[in-house]
Amino acid sequence: MTAERICAELLARAPDDGTAWALLTETALRRGRIEAAVVCANRAVAFMPKDPIALILRAKCLFVSGEASQALEAADAAAKLIGAAPETLDALGAIFGLLGLHERAKQYFLRAVAARPDVPQYLFNLAATERMIGALEEAEAHCNAAIARDRSYGLAHYLRSDLRIQTADRNHIAEMEALIGEGRLAPPSEVMLRFALAKEYEDLDLHARAFDHVDAGCELQRRSLAYDHRAEIAEIDRITQTHTRAWMDAAPSGCSAAAPVFVAGLPRTGTTLVERIIGSHPTMRSAGETSAFATEMRRAMTDKAGGSNPADIGKRYIEQVTAFRVSKDARFIDKTLQNYLYCGLIHAALPAAKIILLQRHPMDACWAIYKAHFQGKFAFSYHQIELAEYYLAYRRLSRHWRMTLPPGVLMEINYEDIVADQSAASRRLIDFVGLPWDDEVLRFHQSAAPSATASAVQVRRPVYSSSVGKWRNHAERLAPLRARLAREIPEVELA
Repeated sequence: MTAERICAELLARAPDDGTAWALLTETALRRGRIEAAVVCANRAVAFMPKDPIALILRAKCLFVSGEASQALEAADAAAKLIGAAPETLDALGAIFGLLGLHERAKQYFLRAVAARPDVPQYLFNLAATERMIGALEEAEAHCNAAIARDRSYGLAHYLRSDLRIQTADRNHIAEMEALIGEGRLAPPSEVMLRFALAKEYEDLDLHARAFDHVDAGCELQRRSLAYDHRAEIAEIDRITQTHTRAWMDAAPSGCSAAAPVFVAGLPRTGTTLVERIIGSHPTMRSAGETSAFATEMRRAMTDKAGGSNPADIGKRYIEQVTAFRVSKDARFIDKTLQNYLYCGLIHAALPAAKIILLQRHPMDACWAIYKAHFQGKFAFSYHQIELAEYYLAYRRLSRHWRMTLPPGVLMEINYEDIVADQSAASRRLIDFVGLPWDDEVLRFHQSAAPSATASAVQVRRPVYSSSVGKWRNHAERLAPLRARLAREIPEVELA
């Protein structure tokens, strides 16, 4: 608030001060005031048209507000003026990363690191991008470099632990345990180290220690959140009450000119695996986790000039996704997880779309979610009872879509079925989306396509079964979660 007040006072005296407008843009973004941030960014660019930071801020505002194609235009304009300042190079790399253009992002992160190899943030950003494009050894080296310069850099510890399966001879457990033992970590860094340690202990089959750190990390993270899980579940239940078959039948005709494939589901349930299988078909492309449909839906709801017709929403959605992520004539996959909330709206807006919902054994799904850290998302995942109740809400919503959507629109597939028979499950998926069979989908793990998801490392390996039944290592300590699930799920499904 102090920076905002100072900028406002400065602008009262000098309203053409572009630097002040840029600072106001950043403060508005941090406070979630997106419309105000866009106004401030536009004024910063108007007064400083040759300043790359102003253009980068404008790109960020446009991206956050759902204008991805305009955000790319602003980023491209900044790239032409970028210069050699490492902080500017790093900021531009971050924008290209947000846009899913990870190879471009990497080039700017490399330049930032070359100019200032002593800055941990630049090294970490480069490592995170290398993870997405599959350069895992390089990512580990840059994580090591970042930690060497800041040994309490929690994000770098967390990323490094995920890059490979740790072994008894090659792990980071002693280093991280020593850091936590010193008792000087800031809570956000301790949270990340707890989850990193849990992952490494699990790799070594030291399951009790893994759970100790998961539990500690979840408790610490949950205390930092202002979150009402009942409100989120109430929203899911409201969807099931309002998006009925009668509502769907009464909806105006949508945009039938495109047939995207939506892969959705709870995190850590196999969505990335399904995306990579379908995306390995020569005729398919993946747009990644775009959030574009939710953005266009919200825009329609707040558009004072109207434009809430499903066909308009579908058309604008297609325009956003095909602006640069995929070509306009390609069929594509949108793997935004939380599109499970919008299946009815998706069908209304895009009647030719195919929707795939992932399901997984309740206990395995909940354990996989509980032991992961989702930065800024899935706040329900850090408390066993809240997690169980959200999982049950997702289960109710899945059943609702199964009963409501017309035949041929929705496919549910179990993660365990893919693991048990990859070929048969892949054939079902390819047939459902209306493609001819191609053996390339069985080699999804060889794809060089980037992945920005939590499973970006795992999907570069062939299908493996070691994640099935992992919850049983923690059956006693997951008893509260299981007991809550058992109130609505038959015992046979929890075995």
